[in-house]
Amino acid sequence: MRIDAHQHYWIISRTDYGWLKPSLGRIYADYMPEHLKPWLERYDFQKTIVVQAAPTSEETEFLLSIAEREATIAGVVGWLDLESNTFEQQWDRFRSNPKFVGLRPMIQDLSSDWILGKTVIRHLKLLADAQFPVDLQANPRHLPYIAKLLEQVPDLRAVVDHLAKPPILEGIIEPWTSQMRQIASFPNVMCKLSGMVPEQLDAPWTQAAIQPYVDVVLNAFGKQRVMFGSDWPVCLFSATYPQVMDLIETSLGTSWTEEELAAVYGDNASRFYRLNE
Repeated sequence: MRIDAHQHYWIISRTDYGWLKPSLGRIYADYMPEHLKPWLERYDFQKTIVVQAAPTSEETEFLLSIAEREATIAGVVGWLDLESNTFEQQWDRFRSNPKFVGLRPMIQDLSSDWILGKTVIRHLKLLADAQFPVDLQANPRHLPYIAKLLEQVPDLRAVVDHLAKPPILEGIIEPWTSQMRQIASFPNVMCKLSGMVPEQLDAPWTQAAIQPYVDVVLNAFGKQRVMFGSDWPVCLFSATYPQVMDLIETSLGTSWTEEELAAVYGDNASRFYRLNE
């Protein structure tokens, strides 16, 4: 099964996104399954993982409601308040739904050390004990703190989204490389080959500039701990779905076996999100 392991759905009439503003141009529009399905069919993706885009449990409910009627959604990575005293009860309620397959705190919008908070770590240990998947929406500034988190919760089943958004346009490779290698040393952690194009309207980018960062991730995590995600429709800031597909196919090169390609385009995501359990 081919899986696009990272995409979003939203409608702008919902008002809890915060970041989704008219100034974002074409991003400020409704993006729902009927808009994505032609691309999934063109590139033979049978399923997707839809990921939260608002820090509210209401949005998690919204995504799960779409998943109930949309057969292409394999799972929802939602949001819950990891600082709440009622977190465990909320988590138990949501995970009774088989489509609720993961959790993503929006750490990109929080202080770099937020993830080391006492209550947050206590709840992440609960997730680790249950081997419940966590997406880490990190920027490079978060990486030292994620490494410290993993030292305290080494069994956390985690995936770093979007290569942790390294400074590709600036061509800066360190200390991002060393930090990603440190994080990759924890065997329960994967990385998404997603979100590699700029989140700026019509910003220039080239595959050649992105390639060194893909190489670092592949060398650090290996072919069994990476997964493709389009990051649609966020990718539309600077790339179309076909351009994202061209980017990933060129970046992987021609040396991959059919089994290895099946892993990056679906099997690794299926294993990470425990879709067959």
